[in-house]
Amino acid sequence: MHATTRQRFADELAEIESAGLTKHERPLSSTQSAHIGLGEARLMNFCANNYLGLADDERIEAAAVAAIRDRGFGLASVRFICGTQDIHLELERAVSQFLQRDDTILFSSCFDANGGVFEVLFGADDAIISDELNHASLIDGIRLCKAQRFRYRNADLADLEAQLVAAAGARTRVVVTDGVFSMDGSYAPLDGICDLAERYDAMVLVDDSHAVGFVGDGGRGTPWLFGVADRVDILTGTFGKALGGASGGYVAAQQEVVDLLRQRARPYLFSNTLAPSVVAGTLAALELVASSDEARAALAANAALFRALMTDAGFDLLPGSHPIVPVMFGDAVLAAGVARALEARGVYVTAFSYPVVPRGKARIRVQLSAVHTEADIRACVEAFAAARDEVAR
Repeated sequence: MHATTRQRFADELAEIESAGLTKHERPLSSTQSAHIGLGEARLMNFCANNYLGLADDERIEAAAVAAIRDRGFGLASVRFICGTQDIHLELERAVSQFLQRDDTILFSSCFDANGGVFEVLFGADDAIISDELNHASLIDGIRLCKAQRFRYRNADLADLEAQLVAAAGARTRVVVTDGVFSMDGSYAPLDGICDLAERYDAMVLVDDSHAVGFVGDGGRGTPWLFGVADRVDILTGTFGKALGGASGGYVAAQQEVVDLLRQRARPYLFSNTLAPSVVAGTLAALELVASSDEARAALAANAALFRALMTDAGFDLLPGSHPIVPVMFGDAVLAAGVARALEARGVYVTAFSYPVVPRGKARIRVQLSAVHTEADIRACVEAFAAARDEVAR
């Protein structure tokens, strides 16, 4: 590498560090659960997407181990060459049945699913109308296609309608939104979105990664929460959060959409297929989700308790009911300092700041799980209060 180029990179890293924006990765020494190992320490974990507590479920682990023995470690190929097994097809059928869609196509991640769907389906004659707070994978996927791009203010139906009007000349219009906005823990108003989409003859695409498994009827996601399951055209999502917490993503939609993606979606055509262990573990997770009403109820109760206790303790929370609970600090250095003080008190959380969230909106995003106990939650709130007081001194 040229010396001046290397120095430019080093200077940029120094700027990130001086602004308190460096993102540190901490090596865990345990499974993902409500309590985790960080080196020799044992901490309460309040920042994982392990909503139903399935990431270390013994039944899922057993299914994954059995698949390694029966189907091997990997396929060493993309699917259309020699990388599809019967269990991959079984998982696609299971997701389609769960989400009540014609068919499903698997990807190595939801980032890849969102990266592959737009370029295939929409071209220069089409228009994509996207929520301003959509996940980075949706933003990047939209950038890869030649469609006209319109952006509307977060969950603002009046602005969405204005953008639909502005896109009136397009061949096909599609409204694109997260089901749950992951940094805010807020829901997209899918009922209103679908009403507008029908009025202006637009499609609707929802990335439901932070909802599938535990939101709505049977945990199917935000379209079921808002009663619009039959009005959403394309669903994308991940297996890396509530559905076992491993990896992999999907697009579930009408048959023609999935068939076209199989022919032309580049992340699908040029990436190895999911490992057999992940496929089998996810199949087991889907079976467990079908009977997880008790876990979903526990998760909702835990989120409500944490929100109530933190409000009583004087913290500034973004309102909502989702188990993502942003604790707002504004200043990035302050948020990072509180997160470090929490770790010293046995609570594992992560501070988020620009560019993950807007400048001046730094926060600690707390995420509840069904496997947290009431004692865990009360201890977490007490630690938050003590950490705040320490950093404020």
